[in-house]
Amino acid sequence: MEFRLLGAVSVVTEAGDLPLGPVKRRSLLAALLLRPNNPVLVDYLTTALWEREPPARARSVIQGHVSQLRASLTRAGAGAHGVELVTQGAAYVLRMPRVLLDVHRFEDLVARAREQRDPADAVAMYREALSLWQGPALADVCPSPPLQAAAQALEELRLAAVEQLAAGYARSGEHAGAVTVLRAEAVAHPLRESLSAALMGALQSAGRRSEALDWFHRTRRLLADELGVDPGPELANAFACALRGAEGGPTQATGDVETAAAEVPDPRPATAPVDPAHAAVPDVVAHTHAPDLLPRAPRGFHGRTAELAALSRAATGEAPVCLITGPAGVGKTALVLHWAHQGRADFPDGRLYADLRGFGDTGVPDRMEVLREFLPALGVAQHRIPDSANGAAALFRSLTADRRLLVVLDNARDSEQVRPLLPGGPRCVTIVTSRHRLPGLIVTDTARPVAVDVLGPQDGTMLLAGVLGAERVLAEPVAARRLAELCGGLPLALRVAAARLAQRPGWSLAAMTAELSDETRRLSLLDVEDTGVRAALHLTLRQLPLHVSRQFAHLGRHPGTHVDRYAAAALAGTDPAAAESALERLAVAHLVTESAPGRWTLHDLVRLYARSLDAGPDALGRVLDHYIATGLAAVAAAEPGNEECLPLPADYLAPAAVREFADRSAAVAWYAAERDDLTSAVAAAHAAGLHGRTWRIILLLWPLIVWRVRDGWVPLLETGLEAARADADQHGESRVLNVLGWVLIEEGRIVEALNRLGAASALAARSGDVVAEANALIVLAMAQAALGDPDEAAQGCERAVELARSAGNRTIERLAMQHLARHRVDAGKWRPALDTATEALAFDDRSDTADVPRVLLLIVRGEALLGLGDRAEGIRQLDRAAREADASGYEDGAVRALGVLLRVSADPGLQARYDEAVARLTTRT
Repeated sequence: MEFRLLGAVSVVTEAGDLPLGPVKRRSLLAALLLRPNNPVLVDYLTTALWEREPPARARSVIQGHVSQLRASLTRAGAGAHGVELVTQGAAYVLRMPRVLLDVHRFEDLVARAREQRDPADAVAMYREALSLWQGPALADVCPSPPLQAAAQALEELRLAAVEQLAAGYARSGEHAGAVTVLRAEAVAHPLRESLSAALMGALQSAGRRSEALDWFHRTRRLLADELGVDPGPELANAFACALRGAEGGPTQATGDVETAAAEVPDPRPATAPVDPAHAAVPDVVAHTHAPDLLPRAPRGFHGRTAELAALSRAATGEAPVCLITGPAGVGKTALVLHWAHQGRADFPDGRLYADLRGFGDTGVPDRMEVLREFLPALGVAQHRIPDSANGAAALFRSLTADRRLLVVLDNARDSEQVRPLLPGGPRCVTIVTSRHRLPGLIVTDTARPVAVDVLGPQDGTMLLAGVLGAERVLAEPVAARRLAELCGGLPLALRVAAARLAQRPGWSLAAMTAELSDETRRLSLLDVEDTGVRAALHLTLRQLPLHVSRQFAHLGRHPGTHVDRYAAAALAGTDPAAAESALERLAVAHLVTESAPGRWTLHDLVRLYARSLDAGPDALGRVLDHYIATGLAAVAAAEPGNEECLPLPADYLAPAAVREFADRSAAVAWYAAERDDLTSAVAAAHAAGLHGRTWRIILLLWPLIVWRVRDGWVPLLETGLEAARADADQHGESRVLNVLGWVLIEEGRIVEALNRLGAASALAARSGDVVAEANALIVLAMAQAALGDPDEAAQGCERAVELARSAGNRTIERLAMQHLARHRVDAGKWRPALDTATEALAFDDRSDTADVPRVLLLIVRGEALLGLGDRAEGIRQLDRAAREADASGYEDGAVRALGVLLRVSADPGLQARYDEAVARLTTRT
């Protein structure tokens, strides 16, 4: 077992990574691991888990997460490794051998490396220590001040180890190794003077004095521009050493040091053999300075530390091709240009740039157009450029064969556009940006992808400050953060919003935020002249086939945030295979994101753009009927043998295909994944006046309502009741009233429940709906039992049994007998309760089917057996009920069964199972 903080917080076992659950639980574990074997006060945990004011129930939330974490560790066999999470007064202690924690092993290796006399041994230990890092420390925890401070402290330890590793390389005479180690970190931390000073020393020791001088001037400008300070003593000393080396002696360091950068020798050895393929090159190349075709560095660039580091890593090795991908407006070009300008010294033979205009409306340049810019920059006279594209490309590869060159190919549409423009030298670095993923380039040229996503709220706010000025943003911090959120973290949108604010100095950020809050106007407010989110997305969409863009337009009619291939097919009126193919094309173009296997989502601004497109009037109705069809299939799998709970709408539009559920667990997983989208579908149907679909979708949620009854269903059911009445459907109204009354009982609102259930019973009796009347009597009996009258409740259930038998409805008969058995147990009538439960369980063979009624009947049977004195069999029945409830995800049933067991058994394992079940139930609610 291994605990990791150096990267994403994780626990690694022999079976793989231990699922840790939500962010707050990972943050709790991180806070405990930062102080292993020491008590961590609940007050400290509260500040660590909430970056702002914690809620009133923070202590209860922490207790729930501790219980869940303790259960997870127990299941993973943590005790066998000496790991235990215990409560100690108002604190928690994670007891563990420190060797299981990667931070401890890192610190131990660094300490041992410092003691080594042989620099090679020290280098090996430093490298082993740094290999423990899987990314930024505490990468996925709450951004609270305590955890951020801890992460920064760990990062300082890592950087110190990097500097010590470089020093070890230097002592071993491996100056190139020192340069490699230091350069990536110096690019990622450009204002850390110790890194720049160490890099300068390594460059000079490697015989690259001009690069060392260039790095100093780059850092000096950065310090002045960003911090308004001059270089400190360490960096100044490194500069003085470089000057003495460059000028040939310590007393001659007074000349114009800028000339040193021009003294770069020809990288090709004078005695190198001439390759026949390159023999003609000297005849066509004129003398030229190192070319630089890069556009200017982006202004107001902020953040992107992880992406810059990833780009630096991708740019190492032989002839690397770096592929920067991301959606329109996310800042791919800005990232590359910032990196290229920061690393100018890495490319002494020049930097080439071409906009391939893969997503513009001005046409894609052909190969010759690009090569007619590249070749003259490399010294080829215009009249010497070959006429054929293949000849020009071959000459370009020859000229770059022995150079250290950067080639940036921006806005590539596809891999075919890129391949002929790749340089030929092993020391050349090529960076390609695209809105598409270009998998072909990864296959044929081993391109290394670096994904660029939207900015977080903090970096988005800093980008605003870079354009508007820190004073204006600091004056309205809440509005600035909200503005960044409304722009979805998209740099293009943030810059457009900032441009609008810059044009109106008297306009507050709060006023801009209020306008952007209106979804109908947001996209228009994020366009200026011919630049903006809408224009960028339009250019992306026009590159796609018609059927793909049509699918995209229909996604805008989806009422929720996620779609699967069945929902997408229903929206567009096509089949799931075609919809999935279109979704994959949209994902390649970064217009949708596959958030989980088989589930796609759209960025908020992309969704607004999709809604603005024409998709026809029937898309919403089709997707609502898709949810009705899928809900019926899920009910059939979740509660096999139950009646079809509702008729289809008269104008029902059958989808081309309906998802099939192999078993109950598949149905449960679908309900859990789709709950929010089903709720959004209800809201959309209600707003559109599609009342018949509104109450039907709500009723189809009843298996989920049963499993998670304490999840606050009343407002949704009230909407369903209103819709059923508007639809003038007495059958639907009665069913909704029944479910609503039951939920109110479970919430302890008995008086309200009685009102609803009385109306349901009267409605069913008037309409002659015997099954609905039996249902109403069953739920009404629950209310009577809750008021302390189990005998009257039992009489109501007996009447419900009679009605169900008269209607020949075995499902309702079994349900009525289940409740009848419960009321008899509560009245202490053990034998009748046992007989009723046994009879209901024998209705059909459901021994391999853990539905909710079966679990509840097993609990009643176990309690009745205990009441009759058969303790052993009673415990067996209750344990069986708990295990079947666990297997089906019915947490409430597991808590009930285990709660009864705890009253009659002192088995210590029961308490752990009960705590785990309560934690799961608490998390659900």
